[in-house]
Amino acid sequence: MNIFLHELKSYRKSFIIWAISMAATAALFLLLYQAISSDIAAFTKVLESVPEALRNALGFLVGSLSTLPGFYSIIFTYLLLCGAIQAMNLGISIVSREVSAKTADFLLTKPVSRAIILNAKLMATLVSLVATNLIFLAVTVPVALSQDPGTNMQLFLMISATLFFVQLMFASLGILVAVVTRKIKSVVAVSLPTVFGFFIVGMLGSVIGDKAVRYLTPFKYFDPAYILANSAYEVSFVVTGAFLIVAAIAMSYLIYVRKDIHTV
Repeated sequence: MNIFLHELKSYRKSFIIWAISMAATAALFLLLYQAISSDIAAFTKVLESVPEALRNALGFLVGSLSTLPGFYSIIFTYLLLCGAIQAMNLGISIVSREVSAKTADFLLTKPVSRAIILNAKLMATLVSLVATNLIFLAVTVPVALSQDPGTNMQLFLMISATLFFVQLMFASLGILVAVVTRKIKSVVAVSLPTVFGFFIVGMLGSVIGDKAVRYLTPFKYFDPAYILANSAYEVSFVVTGAFLIVAAIAMSYLIYVRKDIHTV
């Protein structure tokens, strides 16, 4: 419990800053909805002039702009990118921090097993991500309702919830990377190329329209167009995402309890 509280306290300021920044960005764009919806025909015409391949790559769902959830789905693509960076940074740093700071020997001499240590770190990661999403919703939901009191809140919440699912995948990946790698000198140098790499793969997959490519990047596991049309998630991608999270965490445990951790 002490390890869990220590980790949670250490990353408290970080996840609050990330949550408020993402929520403020989303709120700022949501406040533009009324201005855009008042002249939706002209705005749609502008977007239709953009090449279809580029629209697909950027996630512009032209046919859905008349509703707030449809408008929200466009800006949400880039909020996912921010959330993924936060989650992977957290996953990598929370496991690798003792090695990079050369304090692993102090932690590992405590009368607790490595499994318990990793349990505490995983719980701190989960609580941080849950808190991030709660803060995000606490800001964005009232703003959305102020812009369109009659909006389909179910669709809005379903789109928003994908942030948490995607963050879980990237946090799990970050933890696995930290466990596998002997020593990480810079968390950002690892997380940014990885997250942007997956994001670019998702953009290319949207351009070529190959559904199989979607399985290669968490950013495409929750298609906004499908959610808006069906008020549901695609089961095959939800199952695949859950499997990847469980597999990454299981591998992290297997490696971490046997790993030769570098100390001073």
